[in-house]
Amino acid sequence: MKSEGRGPGPRPDGGDKPPRGERRATAPLPYEGVWRFTAPAVDSSVPQARHTVRDLLARQGVPMTEDLTQGLLLIVSELVTNAVKHAALMSPTLAVELAVGAEWVRIAVEDGHPYRPTALETDHARTGGRGLLLVREVAKEAGGVCDMEHTPSGGKVVWAVLPLHPAPLL
Repeated sequence: MKSEGRGPGPRPDGGDKPPRGERRATAPLPYEGVWRFTAPAVDSSVPQARHTVRDLLARQGVPMTEDLTQGLLLIVSELVTNAVKHAALMSPTLAVELAVGAEWVRIAVEDGHPYRPTALETDHARTGGRGLLLVREVAKEAGGVCDMEHTPSGGKVVWAVLPLHPAPLL
């Protein structure tokens, strides 16, 4: 896997101001930043991406609960699996980007295939095809969101943003 990292990154929605309610210190927190790596669109890239993200979170000291970490790693696995299974023919390489802000973490997987997948609803007769539904539900349960966008090159990026500190349940 080819990797690159950089300092404090953009907001989850691409703006330059912190998301509403995010505290903003004068200097970025030690764990804030954006890291991107590429991988071939092959099955072995799924566990490699998951391990790379896990190790990066630990190395940077990102303050995440074990449940949030496991949810994020599940999202990584599902998004990379989708890129491998459905985009490899037109996109032999995929990119994974991890962005961490003071109050949020964003994971994104980009490929060069123009097809925009949809989250399938539960169909007990099917043994697969519910990865995006799972991603959406994991993100929602954590208090986050997921979506996808087309890239200028004609591909797509599928992403999820999760809060580092979920709101307490009432």
